[in-house]
Amino acid sequence: MRSIEFHKERQKGIGGSDVGAIMGVNRHKSIFEIFAEKISDDILKEISLKPSYKNIAESAYWGETLKEVNAKEYTVRTGKKVRKENKILIDSEYNFMRANIDRKVIGENSILMCKTSSVFSAKEYEGEEIPANFILQCQHNMRVSGADKCYIASLIGGQRFVIKEIERDDELINMIIEKEKDFWYNHVLKRIPPLIDGSLSAAKYIDGKYKNSEKGLEVTLHEDYTNMLTEYTKIKDSIQNLDQQLKQIENNIKNEMKSAEIGILEKYRVDWKRISSNRIDAKTLKNNYPEVYKNVIKEIISRRFEVKEI
Repeated sequence: MRSIEFHKERQKGIGGSDVGAIMGVNRHKSIFEIFAEKISDDILKEISLKPSYKNIAESAYWGETLKEVNAKEYTVRTGKKVRKENKILIDSEYNFMRANIDRKVIGENSILMCKTSSVFSAKEYEGEEIPANFILQCQHNMRVSGADKCYIASLIGGQRFVIKEIERDDELINMIIEKEKDFWYNHVLKRIPPLIDGSLSAAKYIDGKYKNSEKGLEVTLHEDYTNMLTEYTKIKDSIQNLDQQLKQIENNIKNEMKSAEIGILEKYRVDWKRISSNRIDAKTLKNNYPEVYKNVIKEIISRRFEVKEI
């Protein structure tokens, strides 16, 4: 299972699973999130506070757990034997390039990547198709390991097993290296974030870095932000309008259901059930038990972002 030591090692360089986000093809992770992981100790703190099976996301947990199953199935279907590579490989030229190889294929200069994909990813494997994120990971790992070929053994939706074969592409590898060099030398080592995006990691990084404000301090924003703020107000108005439309539909359905908990249509099921939960009544606690209230109250300081048209 992945430990604090494992993640500390990951912060020392760029691994194959980072490449897709750095190259902009990973739909689930942004380059800023990779940047935040490399420079922040937050992930290490989170790991130290959680049981081992929660150290990584649920999907990643099962991906790690099922690697052994995938490797065995690959051997059964191909007749090729594989062995574990229980160490982090470091590139001979760029020591920030790292690779964790799932398996080495015995008898040939090839490596095996074991993947567990959701059923929604099935189309990405149809015909000769291979997820772009995995292609980049394979090329990165082939560069670091010196392999000529990479196989992907992927269990899709727990019901379909596919094997893909990727040849080494030095032209693509050179493109990956240039992108990784820029990211590592110009951003990670200099602690300069890449282009700010809308990810949670970006928000946490900015809020943490500028958590304190100087009262009354005013700055003049660059005029380039005029268009950005105009777009911001338009989007915010659109969200409010959509929220109202959504609420209108919801209220009409509730009125139709009346006291029923479940509403059924051919393609949909609607649940509107009574849920009981216990919450502390802060006003009652403060009035009736002021000393207790004083001991349990916690001041939370944050900065509120608000845009107003002048």
